[in-house]
Amino acid sequence: MDINIEERVQKAVDLFKSGYNCSQSVFLAYNDLFAIEDTLAATLLAPLGGGMGRLREVCGAVSASFMIIGLKYPANDPNDKPAKTRNYTAVQELAAEFRKKNGSIVCRELLGLVQKQDDPEPSDRTEAYYKRRPCADYVAVAARIVGEKLKSE
Repeated sequence: MDINIEERVQKAVDLFKSGYNCSQSVFLAYNDLFAIEDTLAATLLAPLGGGMGRLREVCGAVSASFMIIGLKYPANDPNDKPAKTRNYTAVQELAAEFRKKNGSIVCRELLGLVQKQDDPEPSDRTEAYYKRRPCADYVAVAARIVGEKLKSE
C-alpha cells in the first residue's frame, strides 16, 4: 500500500487537537483507504476513546490501529481459521510494537492514573489539557505503527 505515513500521522495528531478522541483520530487518518465515510468512522470509533469510554482500559489509539488492521486482514468468515490467525497475529504485532515504544497499551498505565475508570464526562480540551496529557504523542505513535504495517505488506 503506497501511503505517506508522516502525512497520516500529522493528520491524526491534528484531528486529536481539533477535539476528536484518540481512537477517532487514528482511524480517521486512514479510513479513506477502506472507503469508510468520515461520519460513520467517527461514530463507530467514538466509544473507544479514553481507553474504551473513559474506562482507561486499552488505549483508544491502539484500539483504532486494531480496527484498521482488521480491515486490512479481515476475518469475517467464522470458519476461516487462517484468516483469524492472520488477523490476530497482526493485532499482536501492533500491540507489541506500541508496548515496546511506550511500556504499555493500557490507557491508565500510559497516563499514570491510579483509578480504574474516569467520570464519563470528557475533559475540556484546553491548553492545560494538552500540556498535561501525552495523548497526542500516543496518537502519533499508533498512527505511525499502523501506517508502517499497512505500507510493509
